Amino acid sequence: MTNTAIIGIGSNINAEENISNMLEVLGKEVEILKVSSLLKTKPIGIENQPDFTNGAVKIQTGLSREELNRLLKNLEDQLGRDRSLPKFGPRTIDLDIVVWNGEIVDEDYYTRDFLRESVQEVSNSVKSS
Repeated sequence: MTNTAIIGIGSNINAEENISNMLEVLGKEVEILKVSSLLKTKPIGIENQPDFTNGAVKIQTGLSREELNRLLKNLEDQLGRDRSLPKFGPRTIDLDIVVWNGEIVDEDYYTRDFLRESVQEVSNSVKSS
Protein backbone atom coordinates (compact mmCIF):
# COMPACT_ATOMS: atom_id res chain seq x y z
CA MET A 1 0.00 0.00 0.00
CA THR A 2 1.21 3.47 -0.81
CA ASN A 3 0.91 6.16 1.84
CA THR A 4 1.09 9.91 1.39
CA ALA A 5 2.49 12.09 4.15
CA ILE A 6 3.37 15.71 4.72
CA ILE A 7 6.39 16.24 6.93
CA GLY A 8 7.07 19.47 8.77
CA ILE A 9 10.69 20.65 8.46
CA GLY A 10 12.56 22.94 10.84
CA SER A 11 16.18 23.95 11.38
CA ASN A 12 18.11 26.85 12.90
CA ILE A 13 21.66 25.50 12.63
CA ASN A 14 23.04 25.78 9.06
CA ALA A 15 19.41 25.52 7.97
CA GLU A 16 19.79 25.75 4.19
CA GLU A 17 22.57 23.15 4.14
CA ASN A 18 20.84 20.78 6.56
CA ILE A 19 17.46 21.00 4.83
CA SER A 20 19.11 20.42 1.45
CA ASN A 21 21.04 17.40 2.80
CA MET A 22 17.90 16.04 4.47
CA LEU A 23 15.92 16.25 1.21
CA GLU A 24 18.70 14.47 -0.65
CA VAL A 25 18.83 11.59 1.85
CA LEU A 26 15.03 11.44 2.25
CA GLY A 27 14.63 11.27 -1.53
CA LYS A 28 16.60 8.01 -1.58
CA GLU A 29 14.08 6.42 0.82
CA VAL A 30 10.73 7.85 -0.29
CA GLU A 31 9.28 9.65 -3.31
CA ILE A 32 9.29 13.41 -2.79
CA LEU A 33 6.23 14.91 -4.46
CA LYS A 34 6.49 18.57 -3.50
CA VAL A 35 8.53 20.86 -1.22
CA SER A 36 7.06 24.08 0.17
CA SER A 37 8.71 27.46 0.24
CA LEU A 38 10.96 27.89 3.26
CA LEU A 39 9.89 30.48 5.83
CA LYS A 40 11.92 32.25 8.52
CA THR A 41 10.20 32.06 11.90
CA LYS A 42 10.96 33.27 15.40
CA PRO A 43 11.85 30.56 17.93
CA ILE A 44 9.05 29.30 20.18
CA GLY A 45 9.74 28.60 23.85
CA ILE A 46 13.44 29.43 24.07
CA GLU A 47 13.72 32.79 22.32
CA ASN A 48 17.45 33.46 22.73
CA GLN A 49 18.56 31.48 19.66
CA PRO A 50 18.70 31.99 15.88
CA ASP A 51 15.48 32.17 13.85
CA PHE A 52 14.23 28.91 12.38
CA THR A 53 13.77 28.00 8.74
CA ASN A 54 10.55 26.03 8.37
CA GLY A 55 8.68 24.32 5.58
CA ALA A 56 6.99 21.09 4.59
CA VAL A 57 7.59 18.23 2.19
CA LYS A 58 4.93 15.99 0.69
CA ILE A 59 6.03 12.42 0.11
CA GLN A 60 4.76 9.05 -1.03
CA THR A 61 6.01 5.85 0.57
CA GLY A 62 5.35 2.18 1.09
CA LEU A 63 6.44 2.58 4.70
CA SER A 64 3.95 2.49 7.55
CA ARG A 65 3.57 5.59 9.71
CA GLU A 66 5.72 3.99 12.44
CA GLU A 67 8.42 3.02 9.93
CA LEU A 68 8.43 6.52 8.44
CA ASN A 69 8.69 8.06 11.90
CA ARG A 70 11.73 5.84 12.65
CA LEU A 71 13.29 6.84 9.32
CA LEU A 72 12.79 10.54 10.15
CA LYS A 73 14.33 10.16 13.64
CA ASN A 74 17.31 8.30 12.10
CA LEU A 75 17.67 11.07 9.52
CA GLU A 76 17.65 13.70 12.30
CA ASP A 77 20.39 11.71 14.07
CA GLN A 78 22.46 11.41 10.85
CA LEU A 79 22.30 15.17 10.43
CA GLY A 80 23.59 15.78 13.94
CA ARG A 81 20.42 16.38 15.96
CA ASP A 82 21.44 16.56 19.62
CA ARG A 83 18.59 15.05 21.65
CA SER A 84 20.17 16.14 24.94
CA LEU A 85 19.32 19.79 24.19
CA PRO A 86 16.04 21.30 25.45
CA LYS A 87 12.92 20.47 23.42
CA PHE A 88 12.60 23.96 21.93
CA GLY A 89 16.35 24.60 21.66
CA PRO A 90 18.54 24.96 18.57
CA ARG A 91 18.59 22.01 16.18
CA THR A 92 20.19 20.94 12.93
CA ILE A 93 16.92 19.41 11.72
CA ASP A 94 13.47 18.67 13.07
CA LEU A 95 11.14 16.39 11.11
CA ASP A 96 7.57 15.59 12.12
CA ILE A 97 4.75 13.83 10.31
CA VAL A 98 1.98 16.43 10.19
CA VAL A 99 -0.44 14.83 7.73
CA TRP A 100 -0.83 11.09 7.13
CA ASN A 101 -3.01 9.99 4.18
CA GLY A 102 -4.93 13.26 4.24
CA GLU A 103 -5.51 13.34 8.01
CA ILE A 104 -3.83 15.85 10.33
CA VAL A 105 -1.87 13.90 12.95
CA ASP A 106 0.20 16.66 14.59
CA GLU A 107 -1.54 19.10 16.93
CA ASP A 108 1.08 21.79 16.11
CA TYR A 109 -0.79 22.20 12.81
CA TYR A 110 -3.55 24.01 14.68
CA THR A 111 -1.31 26.37 16.67
CA ARG A 112 1.45 27.31 14.22
CA ASP A 113 0.45 29.46 11.27
CA PHE A 114 3.73 28.83 9.42
CA LEU A 115 3.16 25.07 9.62
CA ARG A 116 -0.43 25.38 8.35
CA GLU A 117 0.74 27.60 5.46
CA SER A 118 3.52 25.19 4.48
CA VAL A 119 1.22 22.16 4.66
CA GLN A 120 -1.45 23.90 2.58
CA GLU A 121 1.16 24.89 0.00
CA VAL A 122 2.08 21.24 -0.71
CA SER A 123 -1.34 19.75 -0.07
CA ASN A 124 -4.33 19.20 -2.30
CA SER A 125 -6.68 18.81 0.63
CA VAL A 126 -6.37 17.87 4.26
CA LYS A 127 -9.13 17.16 6.70
CA SER A 128 -9.01 17.85 10.42
CA SER A 129 -9.36 14.81 12.62
